[in-house]
Amino acid sequence: MNNSIQTIPFTNLILAFIPAIAVVVIVWRWGIGYKRSIYALARMLIQLLLIGYFLVFIFKSDSSLIVIAVLAVVLFVSSWIALQHTKKIPRRELYLKSFCSISLAGGLILLLITQGVLNLHPWYLPSYVIPLAGMIFANAMNSVSLAVERLEAEIDRDVPYEQARIIALRTSLIPIINSLLAVGLVSLPGMMTGQILSGVSPFIAARYQIMVMCMIFGSAGISSAFFLALVRSNFTTKDERRVSRKEAKDAEKNKEI
Repeated sequence: MNNSIQTIPFTNLILAFIPAIAVVVIVWRWGIGYKRSIYALARMLIQLLLIGYFLVFIFKSDSSLIVIAVLAVVLFVSSWIALQHTKKIPRRELYLKSFCSISLAGGLILLLITQGVLNLHPWYLPSYVIPLAGMIFANAMNSVSLAVERLEAEIDRDVPYEQARIIALRTSLIPIINSLLAVGLVSLPGMMTGQILSGVSPFIAARYQIMVMCMIFGSAGISSAFFLALVRSNFTTKDERRVSRKEAKDAEKNKEI
């Protein structure tokens, strides 16, 4: 197979923005906040251009401390972004729980994949650890984000917490379950496509993609479930608050007696 991959000139890359600009126009015409879409596209462009140069530096440095620092930044940022859709409860109140959920689930899965499945040497090999960590933490972030948004909506409808968290977990897993059902039939995901374009055998690329699908499904499900377990005290329905107040009053009466 051809082991070279075609370089995209910047002038050609501009063409890729045509459908993105079309979406911005649609959002603008529908009046649903086009500025946020423009900001997101601009931020994506700047971040990816900068990270390209930054990754070259990281790969050449071959330093475990730099890799650990990068993973820490990814964790802190993803834990914060995951809570961007919360309305009733400030992010700072849920941040530690979000961080614990993503870091625990994502960290254990990253360790399993890099040291168990791939058996990397050295253990911090940047060209593997950083891209895999990015996929794991990003999917955990998206899953937690969907879970907290849905949980908040269900609690606002006075759905009991036990039922609300089941709905929230199911919602958080919809994107990754759809991906599992569609992979190989509807789409060839990023990892497999990138390897095939680089000249890797499709048989080998398929094994890597199986690994990736398992790790992102695991990170999404475990991080969401852990987060929903941690935030129970932050989300209560009106009925639950009423019961808690009644129990408190009954306790005070018993003390007086």
